[in-house]
Amino acid sequence: MAFDLSHNTVIKTYGRWAPIYDLVFGPVFERARRTAVRASEQIGGRVLEVGVGTGISLPYYSSRCRIVGIDISESMLEVARQRTAERRLSHVERLMVMDAEDLKFEDSSFDVVVAQYVVNTVPHPEIALDEFLRVLRPGGELVIVNRIGAEDGYRRVFEHLFQPVAQRLGWRSEFPWERFERWAERSSSAYLIERRPVPPLGHFSLIRFGKKPETAEREPRQAA
Repeated sequence: MAFDLSHNTVIKTYGRWAPIYDLVFGPVFERARRTAVRASEQIGGRVLEVGVGTGISLPYYSSRCRIVGIDISESMLEVARQRTAERRLSHVERLMVMDAEDLKFEDSSFDVVVAQYVVNTVPHPEIALDEFLRVLRPGGELVIVNRIGAEDGYRRVFEHLFQPVAQRLGWRSEFPWERFERWAERSSSAYLIERRPVPPLGHFSLIRFGKKPETAEREPRQAA
């Protein structure tokens, strides 16, 4: 049986999470967040953080990055704006309500796109990945932290049984690696740089995709 998320479900769910998100998920995912930020800092420049949420990662970035953060939940962004103001995070350019599947940016607008715990929470993950790649400049990197589903065994059975509960919480428990593989194969410009497990429990991975540099334009044909 297939389970689908909707934008309204995600908005309502994360609106409820907003007041307690940092308390519940802050310590659990801190090491993975810092790992993702370190990876993005290797490129630096203008960074789009998709699903910025409460802005919990924003203080980890150095001044060599300029951060634009988006999230579909206004409630989460209210917390992020407060954090940015209180900590005087001058490297944060803007925080905006926006759908990850419909980014309102020009092509090649960012040096890095970061998506932490996002891909398995949007209704159409491949559409979101296409959008991330579109707004990324050639030679830039897409840095993802995501839960990777089990391929078989007891964990695979549990994930399937748990999926109805996960859906109500606003995410998918089943998200196999092959979905990333198929997306990258279909794409003409994405290539895998790195995949490695990150805490907690190794169920999550840091995934880095590069965007191939544009090929040089062909020289104009000589007139006959």
